[in-house]
This record gives sequence, C-alpha cells and structure tokens, in this order.
Amino acid sequence: MTDSPTTSSSIPERAGDSVWRVVGASMVGTTLEWYDFFLYGTAAAVVFPKVFFVKSDPLTATLLSFLTYALGFAARPIGGVVFGHIGDRVGRKKTLMVSLIIMGIATTGMAFVPSYNSIGVWAPVLLTTLRMVQGFALGGEWGGSVLIVAERDQSRRGFWASWPQAGAPLGLVLGTGVLILLSQNMSEKSFLDWGWRLAFGLSAILLLVGVWVRKSLNETEAFRAAQARKASAPPKLPVLEVFRTSWREILIAFGTRMAENISFYLVATFSVTWITEHLKLSKSFGLDAVMIGAAVETVLIPVFGMLSDRVGRRPVYLAGAVGIGIWTPIFFTLVDQRSYPLAVLAITVALVFHGLMYGPQAAFFAEMFPIGVRYSGASIGYQVASVAAGAPAPLIAVAILQHNGGKTSAWLVLYMGLAAVVTIVALYFARETRSVSMSAADSAQSAEELHDVAH
Repeated sequence: MTDSPTTSSSIPERAGDSVWRVVGASMVGTTLEWYDFFLYGTAAAVVFPKVFFVKSDPLTATLLSFLTYALGFAARPIGGVVFGHIGDRVGRKKTLMVSLIIMGIATTGMAFVPSYNSIGVWAPVLLTTLRMVQGFALGGEWGGSVLIVAERDQSRRGFWASWPQAGAPLGLVLGTGVLILLSQNMSEKSFLDWGWRLAFGLSAILLLVGVWVRKSLNETEAFRAAQARKASAPPKLPVLEVFRTSWREILIAFGTRMAENISFYLVATFSVTWITEHLKLSKSFGLDAVMIGAAVETVLIPVFGMLSDRVGRRPVYLAGAVGIGIWTPIFFTLVDQRSYPLAVLAITVALVFHGLMYGPQAAFFAEMFPIGVRYSGASIGYQVASVAAGAPAPLIAVAILQHNGGKTSAWLVLYMGLAAVVTIVALYFARETRSVSMSAADSAQSAEELHDVAH
C-alpha cells in the first residue's frame, strides 16, 4: 500500500479557457442536472404518493413512489455505457451537452404528466418513463462533468474536481428549496393539484441557461492530445476494453460507493419520509433540515477535495466511511427527539461525513483509469454502484418502516453499518492515486503502475 508517484506539470490550457471558467461551466450544468434528479426524489417523498398512487395506503403509496424513483437508477448504468463510449471516442464537451438537453426535456415533461385521477394507471407509467430518461441522461453527466475539470490540472486535481461534486448537494438545496417555497405559499390542495408542477417546469429555463454556459467550454487538452497520439487513441469499444483491463478498479469504485451512496439517499430522501410518516411531523420540518444540511455540505466538499490533495484520497474517504457508520445510530436518536435543532444537527453532520467521501471521489475515480477508457471506466464504476446502493436504499428503508414500526431504526443502523464495512474493505484494496498523471503521454504508464501495484 505504498505510493509510487508519477508527477507531471499542469496540463496547458487553450487561450481564454481558465480552470475557473471550466469549473463554473461544469458546476452550473451539474447543479442543474442534480436539481432535476433530486427534485424527483423529494417529490417522491411528499407529492407523488398523493398524486399518482392515490389508491394505496400512505406507506404503500410512498413505497410505490420510491419504486419509480429507483427505476431511474436502473437506467443510469445504461447511460454510463452509452455516453462513456461517446465521451471516450468523440469527446467530453459534446457528450455533456447531449446529456444536459435530454435531462432538461425529461424533467420539464414531468410538469405535464396528468394525475392518476385524470388518466388512471397511465399516469405513473408516463412518470416512470420520464424518470428512466432522467436516469439515462444522468448516467452520462457525472463522468463528463468530472473529467472536463480533472484533466486540466495535475497539482490540485482533488480541489478542482470536487466542484462539480458540490453540484449534487447544491442541486438538492435548489430542488428542496423550490418545493418548500411553493408548498408554504399555497394551500395543500393547490400545491398537490398544480403547484409542484411549477418546480419541474422551471427546468425549461434552467436547461437554456445550462446549454448557454456549457457552449463556451473547450475540449480538454488531455483528450485532444490523446486523439493525436496513435498509441493512446481510444479503443473501438471502450466499455469492453475497460472491463478487460480495469475490472479490479471498477470493483473498487463500486465498493467505495456503498457507504457514500446509501448514506446520502437515506439522509436526503428517506429522512423526510421518516419525519412525516413515522414521527408525524410536518413535511417542512424535514425539508428545511435537509436543505440546511445540504447547504453546509456544498461549502465543505471543495474543502475536502483540497484536503485530499494534501493527505491523499484514501484517508479522507476513509474518515467519511468510518464517521457515517458511527454517526448513524446517533442520527436516529437525535431525529427521534422531534426537536428541529437536533434534526438539523443530525442531518448536517451526516451530510458532512458524506462530503468527506464525495469530495475526493471525483478525482479518485478518474485517476484509476487510463485516458482511452477513462470516461467509460469512471462512469460505469460510479453508476453501477448507484443501482446497488442509492436505488434500493429508500425502498429498503420504507419497507423496513412498513414492517417493523418502532424497531426500524435498529435495522437501518445495521444496514448503514454493513455499507460502511464494504466501503472500508474496498478502500483497503484501493491504491492511493493523487500523484498519478492523467495526461495523454503518461496515461499508459500510470495505468500500468496502478495494475502492477495492485497485483
């Protein structure tokens, strides 16, 4: 487990293409896409059970709502494969533009899906279809937004690559905030009839802003140089090549995401259901607490990315995995007190531990793969884990709540503890990557070194 650094100077930039400009464009687009994705998650907890699953009891309706939420995750690996192939063959910029447009159209379309009372079973069918389109688009978004930043600076890659990561909690803040604003300024009937649709309709405006911002991006010099170098040109089928040469790295990425992904969706989505259905408190109680915690995490993610540049990706990530495993029983104890300050504390600390994992994650995953299959490898490792971790997490939590009542928190503590153990084991087998070069010239050498150390 010793380091074997491969150093390189920062990748040169094209004129007028500063790192901050790229970070801004990448983060804006990422925030908009996560706004779309998390808006659905929040609505699945507080709106959709009453609009699309009205024939079921409250907990069953919530379970069905989260099932449609989970199906969006099922489409993410497909998006990762498709967009990963395009990104490795054609480039990061074009792939990012396509994924953003698809996401924006799908989310805007949700604003116009009729309710169950209007068209019956076709309402949840249409909703689920659009959700899967969302997931497909997001499957290609993450890898491109990270790589277009990470491939530009060698010395502070963890810091720069963490900014697109901050778009996730920021998107959660925006999506939750919009729903809170709407729900608190209209009657519940009006909110359920049409108010929630405004939040999804806003995606049309956000889509135009995102396209305008990302249009200014240039392709990374690392990718351009790789295209010019015959030895480092991407294979015809990057997805097959990455499974052939980097299957171990995909498994490590998969394992390290377990604690990170499960903890986030339990805190960001299921906690609202826990507060409203189990503790019988208002939905604004939970939504406000989640929004505050997500805002704190947004600020801290770049700090944790910068810390990983100094001490390494693995130590920072490990601190988050251990922390969330220890904090989970404390989390439920505090939330169960029905005290707003304690709920805010519980959720905020949980999201801080999540940020310790999510901050260095982008650079960590990108550094595991050579440039010819980097988009595919990082995307597949990230997105396949989402199906196994983030997708079923709210479903499992709601099912446990439905069948175990007051004993639910003990089972969820065990669930989160097992996820933390899986991540800790994966980190043990991972290699520290912060000094690995990502340039086209050094990519093959870096990949060979990673493989040699691993074996």
